[in-house]
Amino acid sequence: MMAEHGLHPVYTCSEWEIDLARRELRSLGEVVPLGGRAFEILAELVQAAGDLVTKNDLVERVWRGVFVEESALRVHIAAIRKALGSDRDMLATDVGRGYRLLGTWQIRPMAVPLQSAAFGQLRSTNIPNASVDLIGRATAIAHLREFLSAYRVVSLVGPGGIGKTALALEAARAMPVGFATDRLLVELASLPDPKLVCSAVASVLGIKLEGEEMSPEAIARAIGARQLLLILDNCEHVVDAAAQLADAIVSRCPGTTIIATSREALRIDGEHVYRVPPLGVPPECRPGCGGASAYTAVELFLTRARALGSNFAPDAENLGAIASICRRLDGIPLAIEFAAARAVMLSPAKIAMLLDDRFRFLTTGRRTALPRQQTLRATLDWSYDLLTEMEARILRQLGIFAGEFPLDAAIAVVGEGMGEVTGRLANLVAKSLVLADIGGDHPHYRLLDTTRAYALDKLRSSGEFHDAARRLAEYYCGFFAKADADSETKPQMEWLAFYGRHIDNVRSSLDWAFSPGGDAQIGVALTAATVPLWVQSSLLAECRERTELALVNVDESTANARQFRMQLSAARGWSLMHGAGRLREAGPAWAETLRLAEQLGDNEYLLRSLWGLCIDQFNNGEFRKALGFVQRFTDVVAGSRNSVDRMMAERLLATKLHYLGDQLLAHRHIDQALSHLADPTAKPQVSRFRFDLRASVYCFQARILWLLGFADQALGVVERNVEEGRASGHGLAFCNVLGQGACPVAFLAGDLALAERYCTMLIEHTERHPIRLWNVWARAFRGMVMARGGDFEAGLSLLRKALGLAGEARFLPRFLLPLGELAACLGEAGEVSQGLATAEEALARCEAREERWYVAELWRIKGELLLHPGEHHSATAAEQAFNAAFDVARGQGALFWELRTAISLARLRMSQSRPADARHVLDSVCGKFSEGFEIADLRRARAMMAQLLPR
Repeated sequence: MMAEHGLHPVYTCSEWEIDLARRELRSLGEVVPLGGRAFEILAELVQAAGDLVTKNDLVERVWRGVFVEESALRVHIAAIRKALGSDRDMLATDVGRGYRLLGTWQIRPMAVPLQSAAFGQLRSTNIPNASVDLIGRATAIAHLREFLSAYRVVSLVGPGGIGKTALALEAARAMPVGFATDRLLVELASLPDPKLVCSAVASVLGIKLEGEEMSPEAIARAIGARQLLLILDNCEHVVDAAAQLADAIVSRCPGTTIIATSREALRIDGEHVYRVPPLGVPPECRPGCGGASAYTAVELFLTRARALGSNFAPDAENLGAIASICRRLDGIPLAIEFAAARAVMLSPAKIAMLLDDRFRFLTTGRRTALPRQQTLRATLDWSYDLLTEMEARILRQLGIFAGEFPLDAAIAVVGEGMGEVTGRLANLVAKSLVLADIGGDHPHYRLLDTTRAYALDKLRSSGEFHDAARRLAEYYCGFFAKADADSETKPQMEWLAFYGRHIDNVRSSLDWAFSPGGDAQIGVALTAATVPLWVQSSLLAECRERTELALVNVDESTANARQFRMQLSAARGWSLMHGAGRLREAGPAWAETLRLAEQLGDNEYLLRSLWGLCIDQFNNGEFRKALGFVQRFTDVVAGSRNSVDRMMAERLLATKLHYLGDQLLAHRHIDQALSHLADPTAKPQVSRFRFDLRASVYCFQARILWLLGFADQALGVVERNVEEGRASGHGLAFCNVLGQGACPVAFLAGDLALAERYCTMLIEHTERHPIRLWNVWARAFRGMVMARGGDFEAGLSLLRKALGLAGEARFLPRFLLPLGELAACLGEAGEVSQGLATAEEALARCEAREERWYVAELWRIKGELLLHPGEHHSATAAEQAFNAAFDVARGQGALFWELRTAISLARLRMSQSRPADARHVLDSVCGKFSEGFEIADLRRARAMMAQLLPR
């Protein structure tokens, strides 16, 4: 009846009005912007008079048979709640079922609005046809379509070259039929004056206003209720005028939806900001051929390069180079297209090399592109020239950061007050020139790599570079002042999460400090302060290089010269001790640390140096000499209440005794170490010894338990230690967990599958962390496993090669096991003479160094070699070797070596037709075991005993 009289219903509740004919949501008479489908959902809910409308009913009524995901409905519900503002709770959710609109809604009639006649003849569209396919934007297009049906204004925001315009145009082309009759593009990039925005829009719309001033309100009145999708492209330089126009249109024109592209948001009511993401780039760790081509950034490069006539092969090398290019260009489509254009003449690897000079190199844009999109520099010049003088200065200063940075670092580098920098930084974030990560407790910022290169170039040309670099280095000297102390108390993963993200900035600061024009003394102080960063990150080679450079630059005339030299010498000793090729230099570095610690009365570094000298003596086979350092360490911590220090003293004693071969006494001391570990006041994270002490203790506990014959306990300790070590995040500690404990115990247990799994973990770990010495050991160990697993020739070859690569490091205690296995494998390969020579050399080494933990096994291996056919065959000599092995094993309490020797001797007795003696040998040893009955050697012994039963 109302419709017959030119009236239509309006639903009202308090300050709200829902006008079905005008398709408007109003608050106190003012239109609240709401997208088309979002309004349709609201209309369905208000007409239900407070009753529940199920999700299925809403989808069926609003989308009318089109299948959509439930997430699409949630987008529109969120848009309605955003429009309702403080009254958002009026839209209630019945979890899992649907929605209802709360409140007392009344219906009142209102006159039907007249359509505006102020339009000239509107064109249905001026959207150009696509000239090339839009690569990698299917997901973004789908998101944008949903946003446009939920919100009246959608702003595509992002840095230059990210593809905002291309995405807006493709979305306009891809919108369903009937979404908007007219789809019009207004290009604002060429406007020199914000006052021309209204005229530009009116011209595209065909609006002619006679006798009326060209204003946002006038344009809105002219549009009226027409169905229109309006694209306002490149708003950033006229953003205030564009925002006023957009606000006027969406508040007065219920049929108009706006897409705005800009480097910053319009910041008007009803706006939904979509930050356009970069294209997907392959991560650093996946350079493989198949993996790289699946990423959209690489797909774009390949597509554009082929279209221009490039014919390089898509092999692993080229795809790896393209992946690197895409990463360094941050997945920005325009920059990737510039790079792809160069592939007509240059290989991908050459392009990657030239990216450091990207602003001169990446200049081949499309001839039809806007001038600011024809070179990479022009693209950034456009953004830079729109900045205020202070914003431009701050952006230049931020170019000094090589990675992420916190707010206080930005303040320190810029040299301005907190309020000034905070506000200007927020503006730079809003303008898509700085990225912000505000998640977590410590917000961080960063520049895209290309933006940083541009800002750094501006910083250098301004003459401000050295001052900014100095302020950055000084900031990090202060920032890392607490890092060493924090490493004593914070869990490793937490410590690295806080400090590790600054490593690139530290590197660039050190490079500046030791460069011409830098300040070497700041470099020395910064190197000393950041030693924990290199060590905790397991960057041992870099640690050595950085500390050696700092040591030669220490100014002896300064008051803190000895302190710096002590800290740097300790770091150098640590890195040399775990590196390859220069092990012998570690001892003098630790001795220098000890000398300086004594002069300075520094107890912390006294303990560090004594510990380092102990380990150095272990590595050099000076186990008796190490006792003096162990005893001194023990004396220093004797009166200490620090459980960690006392635990470390017991661990050092246990380690020494284990290597000397006294497993029973070693077990007693490792138990003492474990008792200190259980002290609730102890915090054994990564201590002053730069090591995860918990993992270290468990490694040697497992080794000692295994040799004593407690196989099940040893395997249990290994499994627990591997899980804890993996979670700790400490690179070097996890090497010890796997190499000192897990790999040897699994191998000796005869579980080759488990040994291979642990070995693979160690190899992968040492490839992620550049710890070369453990990587060499792991490859030797893999050779052992392969040889014992059936791939004998390949395993023996790998074992030989790895031991050759070890150089002087093959004399480390950890390499005895591979040396013994090499001797055994050589015998099986028919090279008995070489096998015996290897075994004899290892025995002589153990005798000279008193390194007796593996001596019983070496005697057994020698006996087995003497039983091989050939010139060296001698059952008598073999039996003598087995008896020597028995004597050593029993004297050490090493029941496992005793078992292995018993099996070898029993085989000899069986070959001599002495089955009773063979069974007696086996029975006398097997009866001593109380656990571990499923390990390979005990199963082998039981099988032999069963074979020897009287028939």
